[in-house]
Amino acid sequence: MASLWDDLENLADSPSSFTAKPGERGTIRPKAGFDAAEDVDALKDAIEGLGTKENILIDVLTQRSNAQRQLICEAYQEATGRTLLEDLKGDTDGNLQDLLVALITPPAAYDCHEVMKAMDGIGTDNSALIEIFASRSTQQIQALREVYLKETETQVTLRMREELSGQLSEALLLLAEGQRDESTTVDTEKAKEDAMALYEAGENKWGTDESKFIQILCQRSIPQLRQTFVEYKNISGKTLQQSIEGEMSGDLEELLVAIVKCVKNVPAYLAERLYHSMKGGGTDEATLNRIMVSRSEIDLLDIRAEFKKLYEYSLLSAIESDLSGDHGDCVKAICGGDD
Repeated sequence: MASLWDDLENLADSPSSFTAKPGERGTIRPKAGFDAAEDVDALKDAIEGLGTKENILIDVLTQRSNAQRQLICEAYQEATGRTLLEDLKGDTDGNLQDLLVALITPPAAYDCHEVMKAMDGIGTDNSALIEIFASRSTQQIQALREVYLKETETQVTLRMREELSGQLSEALLLLAEGQRDESTTVDTEKAKEDAMALYEAGENKWGTDESKFIQILCQRSIPQLRQTFVEYKNISGKTLQQSIEGEMSGDLEELLVAIVKCVKNVPAYLAERLYHSMKGGGTDEATLNRIMVSRSEIDLLDIRAEFKKLYEYSLLSAIESDLSGDHGDCVKAICGGDD
């Protein structure tokens, strides 16, 4: 299990999900010969008739790209005078409703709503915030911020300042402000300096200077960090992840390890998250739904491949043994094939 994360061979040259173009490694692609009016008729029939035909809702909404679903939403409102969102909420419930609503939400708005949900009510869902801000590109975070501002007339970072505290807050705010360097050129000398600074801030001193870890991990570019991880292992004999796990605890450890994993391999990080959402008694449907929908047009094929590598059975078989009913059918449809 650990060996995947300990292996730094070829890390500097391997492709990164942060630069993947949407549509290349997703399980959901635009439908050829797409006809919004035809889909609206099918959805109306599924919703207005006696009892809801969930299988039709699932079939239409999981086999169209998000851009196509937005066109369906517009056409649906023109045809019925109601929004598809209202009708889905009125006609379905529970996890299936959450999943169908997620599918008809534009990606940036969906990320934004998940961040809102994580901060609603008493306490915050730190794991959800960590997953979102660690695995999203700077462009995705920027888009999320714009939707948040438009919908609430306030900055997401202001809300985060109210909800979070301490070093977790400091680190998440850097990520949420989109402070990560976007450069693709790697400065090896700088990587050596940063690696030494991290070593001095952690392994090589009594106590840990967490702020140094936060500053470097939340602001350097992805290619630069990959080189830094290689240099760090040369200096300390351990991977940076091993050092963080040995030196820190709690939410800050979870966030910094998530960043390290995402710098190395976003799909593998999300495959682990999916595994833990289904492992043991009960299912964490919120995490499962969020990852399946948000990655369905980005890198879900890669997530499936990493899942199989890590656990020696397919993501589809994990879903089949963990979920049932319409919600299970909908998640399976997003997952696509078996591996």
